Amino acid sequence: MRALLARGHEVVCLVRPRAGVKGTLAPADVAARLPGALLRTGDVTDPLSLVREGLRGERFDALVSCLASRTGAPRDAWAIDHQAHLHALAAAQAAGVGHFVLLSAICVQKPLLAFQQAKLAFEKALVESGLRHSIVRPTAFFKSLSGQVERVRRGRPFLVFGDGTLTACRPIGDDDLGGYIAGCLDDPARFDRVLPIGGPGPAITPRQQGEALFALLGRPPRFRQVPVGLLDAIIGVLGTAGRVLPALAAKAELARIGRYYATESMLVWDAAAGRYSAEATPSTGSETLFDFYARLLRGEASAERGDHAVF
Repeated sequence: MRALLARGHEVVCLVRPRAGVKGTLAPADVAARLPGALLRTGDVTDPLSLVREGLRGERFDALVSCLASRTGAPRDAWAIDHQAHLHALAAAQAAGVGHFVLLSAICVQKPLLAFQQAKLAFEKALVESGLRHSIVRPTAFFKSLSGQVERVRRGRPFLVFGDGTLTACRPIGDDDLGGYIAGCLDDPARFDRVLPIGGPGPAITPRQQGEALFALLGRPPRFRQVPVGLLDAIIGVLGTAGRVLPALAAKAELARIGRYYATESMLVWDAAAGRYSAEATPSTGSETLFDFYARLLRGEASAERGDHAVF
């Protein structure tokens, strides 16, 4: 939103009645975080609400969607990542919107989870709609990699799966990603394309993240290794129990999400080589994850994390 306003766009934001992590933000809280934008409250699962509270019969040049399910659980994913987006697409087409910019995720390259399949299903519908589109697939967000900052600050070890080198990513910050998304409206090279994108600098592993965090604190690194097999055991127990108790089935899916991020890199998948490729993962922006860690430690930034955080 800030990036769109900085480029001179008039921005209307449609938000949930209770927004933010776990729905803790009331409309007044959201308005304070979105200065300069016109705020409207509606229900994205209701196509009539999108038209009545969102579009209101007005003309819009583009629809930019950062909509995503809160938990990634199957019911939530198909309701939000897929169906709510279908409603938004239909409303945009009926209103004559010319460009749909979608924030997706790089992990849909290997769709093993319900939310990935739901995102891919909508991506397909968007491409087939004929509407000009830009599908942005970012790598890991800074906030998703910041859950252990306070843990380490308090003197505890940094947790890693395996030896901490199973995965890598080129993480991206909110401002750099926002700038890239806003640029999709003006750059013909980003029209009608799927756009994987990462942040600046080389790909980094969880172990490198921990080493950098300890260095910023001026302490020798301490790690605790968590076997991936532990997640497999948790998934097995919750999956079995979930056949009787639906709440445990949802927890099993969250554990599967955790396992996925513990074992799959957030980089472009090179199908020909059968591996993730840092070299093939485009980058943008200027702030690195370690810059963000430093700001967190100085109290100059915060990292709100969703329901599916692993640590």
